Amino acid sequence: MEPIGVVRTGAPDEEVRREPREVRGEVEVFDPYAPGLEGIDGFSHLFLLTFLDRVGPERRGTLRVRPRGLLRFGLSEEELPEIGVFASDSPVRPNPIGLSVVELLGRRGPRLEVRGLDVFDGTPVLDLKPYTPDRVVAEPRTPGWHRELLRRAGVDRV
Repeated sequence: MEPIGVVRTGAPDEEVRREPREVRGEVEVFDPYAPGLEGIDGFSHLFLLTFLDRVGPERRGTLRVRPRGLLRFGLSEEELPEIGVFASDSPVRPNPIGLSVVELLGRRGPRLEVRGLDVFDGTPVLDLKPYTPDRVVAEPRTPGWHRELLRRAGVDRV
């Protein structure tokens, strides 16, 4: 697999970790793949598939993690249960592929201006797909442990 582009945020890593929904930046699509952007204008959101290149080979065997993304809601590490990696959005996983939904704010040639980047500056982009209404889950379910953690954090909806 070869990257089709790269994420450019200019944001410090800590900002991305703390408040990813507000992180703005660009998805720079490499010239050979730029024709693939035809027709993307007008979509409000995109799926962004990335290669989480900061996850080294030594960490890819990790199968149990704590859902540290919930720390941003004020929970402590001690409150986080140990769960299977496939029940989490942890970047540490056997195949470190990131899946993000970003808001498409504009386009300048092969550069897409987006908001909601939860990946770091320089992250390789593997693919882009439009977020379309037929992909929306009307009433998604989450397990009890997840609902309980959000309740403790005072979050009624993420």
